[in-house]
Amino acid sequence: MSNIPNSAAQAPSLKSISHNPKVGRWQTEAMRSHSAARLLIITKGHGRITISGLTRGFGPNNLIFIPARTMYGYEAGSSVFGQMLTIPDAMSSEWPSAALHLRLRDVAAQKELTALLDGLEKEVDLANGKHSRAAFYRLGLISVFFERQLDTNEATDPQSETTSARLVAAYTDLIERGFRSSDGVAGYAASLGVTPTHLTRCCKRTCGRSALDLLNDRRHFEACFLLQETPTAVQDIALTLGYSSAAYFSRAFQNRSGCSPSHFRKQWLASNRQENKGFGRPS
Repeated sequence: MSNIPNSAAQAPSLKSISHNPKVGRWQTEAMRSHSAARLLIITKGHGRITISGLTRGFGPNNLIFIPARTMYGYEAGSSVFGQMLTIPDAMSSEWPSAALHLRLRDVAAQKELTALLDGLEKEVDLANGKHSRAAFYRLGLISVFFERQLDTNEATDPQSETTSARLVAAYTDLIERGFRSSDGVAGYAASLGVTPTHLTRCCKRTCGRSALDLLNDRRHFEACFLLQETPTAVQDIALTLGYSSAAYFSRAFQNRSGCSPSHFRKQWLASNRQENKGFGRPS
C-alpha cells in the first residue's frame, strides 16, 4: 500500500486567481507565507510578484513555485486569471527547495499542463478518500511535468540573482521566523552583519520598498488574517505580533488600512453575516 495519505484534508487543492475589487488588496499584495508550498499558474494577464523581497513581472503561461514558509505577495490586475495549487507536505520532496519562476512558451506543453490540471481538479472536487489519493498521483504527474520543463525552458531563482537579492532573501527569511516578536529592522540587520541603512538600500533595489515596510507589511497581513479568521481580541493580537500596546497596534493598522482593527473586523462580519461563515481556521 502507498504511504500517500487518503484524507481529504491533506489532499492537494486548487484555488482560482483573478482580480476581485470586492476583496481587500491585503489578501494578495501584503507579504504572507504558507505552511505548505504553492504553485501559481498564470494563464491570462500581467502583474507583479514579490518573492523573498525580489519583485519581478509575470505574464500568461507563467509557473511560479513558492516553497513553504517563503514570504511573497502579488499584484493581480483586472485581466489576470490563473490558479494557485497547494502542495501538501507529503509531496514536498517531489518539488524544488527554492522559489522558481518558469515561463512556459511551448504550446504543446501549455495544453499538456491544462489537461493535467483538469484531471487534478476533477479529483479534488469529489473530495473523498479514494479521490484524494488519486489527487496525489495527479499532483505527482504535475511535479514530473514541472521538472521536465525546467530542463527545456528559461527558469529563474529569485534568491540567487545578485548579492542584494541574497541579502534581502535572508532578511525576509528572518522576518518570517520572527515577525511575531518585537524585533525591529536594526535587530535583523545586526543578525545579518549589515547596517539598517545598507539593508534598506538593498530592499529598495530589489523590490522598491524599505526594510521596515517589508516587516510591517508581513505583520499587517497576519493582523488582517487574525481579525477576520479568529475571534482573538485586538489587544491579544497586538501582543501576538510584538506591539508594545494595543493603542500602538491600532495606530499602525489604521495607517495601512484606513480603519481601526475593530472596524475592519466589523466590516468583514457584516459582509459575511448572510453567508453565516463565522470564524475559520488558518490554512
